[in-house]
Amino acid sequence: MFQKNPKFYVLSFLIFVFGMTKTWAQKNVILILSDDHAYQAISAYKDRFANIAPTPNIDRLANGGIRFDRSYVGNSICAPSRATILTGKHSHKNGVIDLATKFNGHQQTLPKLLQKAGYETAIVGKWHLKTEPVGFSYWDVLIGQGDYYHSDFKNSKGVYKTDGYVTDVITNKAIQWLEKGRNTQKPFMMIVGNKAPHANWLPPVKYLNTFKDVKIPEPSNLLDTYKNRSAAAKETDMTLAEMPLGWYCQLWTPKKEKEDRYLDEYCSLWKRAYGRLSPEEKAMMDATFNAENEAFKKANLAGADLMRWKYQRTMKNYLACVKSVDDNVGRLLDYLKANNLEDDTLIIYASDQGLFLGEHGWYDKRFMYEEAFRTPFIAYCPSEIPANQVSQNLVQNIDYTPTILDFAKTEIPKDIQGVSLKPLMQGKRFKQDRENLYYHYYEYPRGHSIQKHEGVVSKDFKLIHFYKIDQWEFFDLRKDPNEMKNEYHNKAYQKEIKKLKKAIIKLRATYDVPQNK
Repeated sequence: MFQKNPKFYVLSFLIFVFGMTKTWAQKNVILILSDDHAYQAISAYKDRFANIAPTPNIDRLANGGIRFDRSYVGNSICAPSRATILTGKHSHKNGVIDLATKFNGHQQTLPKLLQKAGYETAIVGKWHLKTEPVGFSYWDVLIGQGDYYHSDFKNSKGVYKTDGYVTDVITNKAIQWLEKGRNTQKPFMMIVGNKAPHANWLPPVKYLNTFKDVKIPEPSNLLDTYKNRSAAAKETDMTLAEMPLGWYCQLWTPKKEKEDRYLDEYCSLWKRAYGRLSPEEKAMMDATFNAENEAFKKANLAGADLMRWKYQRTMKNYLACVKSVDDNVGRLLDYLKANNLEDDTLIIYASDQGLFLGEHGWYDKRFMYEEAFRTPFIAYCPSEIPANQVSQNLVQNIDYTPTILDFAKTEIPKDIQGVSLKPLMQGKRFKQDRENLYYHYYEYPRGHSIQKHEGVVSKDFKLIHFYKIDQWEFFDLRKDPNEMKNEYHNKAYQKEIKKLKKAIIKLRATYDVPQNK
């Protein structure tokens, strides 16, 4: 039969070889890493904002790939999380335990390992690690937090100012590098570091009124009284009632008291951002908010009314920032598709950590409670990852580096503390499924006076130890997903509590965690 129809067999063989080549090949990688983008604000996660503030482009990734519903960080704060993502190691190993510590660029990192494997590497946007980026063929990054409007950037040639809204500018830079800056004969890895939606939440002027007439749904625990919780929950100073909201800084006179240090910081950010606007943009900002501000002053709100008013204003600005992020994810996806790069590019969408969006009355992160501890994590690669997957496996940001190295067909160093999630993403049996994840937060008293703590989470329970004040919290996540009732002293849970205490000891040994100080 072969002699009668040889072309059929040759064609079949070539199709098979081409298919296997695509499977065996190193994948391009784009890690879109937004800042403080809570899972609650991605409509694929089906939380309370899904209908009023959809994110269709991020949802394209989730629906076309895999969404992780139990993805967590090891230390819920920007710089430490970014250092973990770059190294695949917890904070005590990569050296960045808080915002004051500089990242040691001489250590082993993901981009360095990929360069050795023949990759072009790039980072654009937010870096936020105090030292200059290393291991990247190309870098063009914000200085510190950067600015939402007309921000300064720094690259190997120096510092310069850009025109435009920061999320648009960062995506422009990403597409420009893909179009003209890279060696097209090599696979590439690019980190797109969005500033948004980090505080102070300042949306593009075109979206200032997007949610003007929308009633933003409140979390059930917006007015949390912290009953039955440890002292740590009660002493923090990050409630919405205590925070000035940008324009509010114009009404506030700085004081010398210790409790005002964060108000001073936020007001400085607002004044700097407002000062960078053009006269036309300032006029749009004033037209949007001035009348509301005057009404707010006259109302002289207090207590629950003040909390609710500030929640509405904060969330409208935050969600407008998210809308711009989603727009730009769409722009990047459209470019990849139009240039035949989509099928063989692993696209990961993640945030450096979660964020409280009014839950417990808070607006920041840092705690091991779900909204800060848990982070969005979505992976998309049509040639490798089946669509419409949702995972409930416990995964963590130490896993990003080994997962990317696995897709790059590159050896994973033994000192990396995470595991590759590639088999899980491909719907295969996951041999390294975890029973527990470890968390450790170090920054106290800076950072909203949140006590140092460590803990573990299982699929059903969570145990937290605020070790400087020696107080414990235990939550049954099945019955109490909002973490409102500390069950640590409940006799019915003592067996589970002992089990999780042993898990802390075991994970401390596994990760070689130093003695608490």
